[in-house]
Amino acid sequence: MLKSMTGYGKSVLELENKKISIEIKSLNSKQIDINFRASNIFKEKELEIRRLISESLYRGKIDFSVSIDNNTENNGKINKSVFIDYYKQLKNISSDLDINFSNDVLTGILRLPDVLLYEQSEINKKEWEYIKASITTALKNLNDFRKQEGAFLQKDIEKRIKKILTLLKNINVVEKNRIEKIKNRIQNNLETFLSDKVIDKNRFEQELIFYIEKIDITEEKIRLKNHCNYFLETIKTNKPVGKKLGFISQEIGREINTLGSKANDSDLQKTVILMKDELEKIKEQVLNIL
Repeated sequence: MLKSMTGYGKSVLELENKKISIEIKSLNSKQIDINFRASNIFKEKELEIRRLISESLYRGKIDFSVSIDNNTENNGKINKSVFIDYYKQLKNISSDLDINFSNDVLTGILRLPDVLLYEQSEINKKEWEYIKASITTALKNLNDFRKQEGAFLQKDIEKRIKKILTLLKNINVVEKNRIEKIKNRIQNNLETFLSDKVIDKNRFEQELIFYIEKIDITEEKIRLKNHCNYFLETIKTNKPVGKKLGFISQEIGREINTLGSKANDSDLQKTVILMKDELEKIKEQVLNIL
C-alpha cells in the first residue's frame, strides 16, 4: 500500500516533574531533510533522534520539535536580555500599529521562547528510554497519517491509470479506419495535384507501405500497456516506490507522446490528449508518494 509523504504525528509524555511534547510534521521532498528544534538538553541525543526519524520516515521534509513544560516550584530565572529585546520589539510594533500597550504584555512575554531559563540537568538513562518510546509513538502516528493519505492517493492514481488503459482500447477501435483514411487522403491529394500525370501504381504502393510502416503505432501500444500494468503492479508493493513510479510515469508519457506524433488522425489525437490529461494528474500525485 502507498504512503504519502505528508503527515503529522504527536505524543505527550508526563514525567514526575515535567511534561514533554513531541511534534513531527512531514511534507514531500526528494530526499530526507530534517529540521530539528529542541532545547539544549536534547543536543547530546540529536544524532540518535535523527537516526530514529530517518529509519522510520525514509524520505520527506521533516519538522521535528520537542518542548518541555516544567511543573516544579522552580519557575526558572528570567533571561533579562531576551526579555528586554521582546519588550522593545512589541512596544515598537504597538506604536507603529497604534495599538494600546499595557503592562499585561509582560505576562505574555514570559511565555515566549528562551525568556525563562531553567536549571536543566542531563537526561538520565531511564528518562531517555521513556522519551525515545514517546518519539517512536509520534513517528507511528505520523506513519498512520501517511498511510491514510496514501490510500486516497492510490485509489485516485489507479483509477487514472485504468482510464489510460481504457483509452488505449478505444485507440484500437479508432485505428481500424485510420490507415484507410490516410491511404485515401494521400490518393486524393495525388489525384488533385498530379491529375495530368500518370502515376506508377507499383511505386505508389511501395511508398505507401513505407509511409504506413513509419506511422505504425503497434509497438507503442504494446509498450504503453506494459508500462501501465507495471505501474499498477508496483503500486501494490509495501516498499517506498514514489521514485520508481515517477520513472514509470515518464516512460508512459514517452509512449503517449510518440502515439501523438504518429497519429495523423484527429480522432486518435483527441484520445492522446485525454491520456496526457490523466497522466499529468498522476504525475502531480506521484510527487507526494513516499
